[in-house]
Amino acid sequence: MSNLDIDLSTATPLERIRYLMARLREPEVGCPWDLKQTYSTIAPFTIEEAYEVADTIARGDFEHLREELGDLFFQVVFYSQMAEEEGRFHFDEVLAELEAKLVRRHPHVFPEGTLQSRIEPGQQISEQTIKFNWDAIKQQEKAEKKQLGESILDTMPGGMSPLKRAHKLQSVVAKKGFDWQDPTLVMAKLEEEIGELGAEVYGKAPTELIADELGDLMFCCVNLARHYKLDPEMVMVKANQKFERRFRTLERALKDQGVSLDEASLEQMEQEWQRAKLAQPEEVTPEGNGND
Repeated sequence: MSNLDIDLSTATPLERIRYLMARLREPEVGCPWDLKQTYSTIAPFTIEEAYEVADTIARGDFEHLREELGDLFFQVVFYSQMAEEEGRFHFDEVLAELEAKLVRRHPHVFPEGTLQSRIEPGQQISEQTIKFNWDAIKQQEKAEKKQLGESILDTMPGGMSPLKRAHKLQSVVAKKGFDWQDPTLVMAKLEEEIGELGAEVYGKAPTELIADELGDLMFCCVNLARHYKLDPEMVMVKANQKFERRFRTLERALKDQGVSLDEASLEQMEQEWQRAKLAQPEEVTPEGNGND
């Protein structure tokens, strides 16, 4: 049945959204913008929506989280509608495959491999065992799909942001023992990288050499975040938010003095920046990175 052939008076919220999407993509009478979109043109919006979800969580803005989750979910509906139009797959197949995967990866919750099966009270296993089983099942799935090549890095998905990919690369090789066991060793390496970058900067090295050393430094920063179970992208989200709060305070202070940013000297801006730092104590809200 087409997504357009439903009774809206009895339709579920999900059915209504799928009907809405079908209307937007309806030839000749749909929305011109939605009609011309492809998987490739929508993909950047998907990434943007995911970041907006992460941003609302980082700011504790749960009032708007509902809205942002809706925007992110609509991306799934959009892709599925295009796939249905092309006869590739159906939205229900997306959900069915997701259910099967999650049941398969959680045998400690669904022991018989079905959604209906349950464990008996007292049969729970340790988180360490759960993580081990999760990784083993994922590797088996990839092997069955013939995704395993000559390198363990062949299993890396594409399309990640650079920070996320650096984190994933480090996590993959760490599972094979290629990792520092002590975060203080990572810190020592970070200090070494700072020294190497400084040598290039103070030595007025070519930009490409500075870029190379800067990349090493940033990669090491991601590694340090990983050792403390911090998501490097969320760390940057919070750093950006902190900068924005302080700079807005700086702007307001200058405005109260009748001074615009264009008129203010660097010394004036630095003075107000330091005052903003003192007025806004650090917020410590550590968050883990979830499953690798």
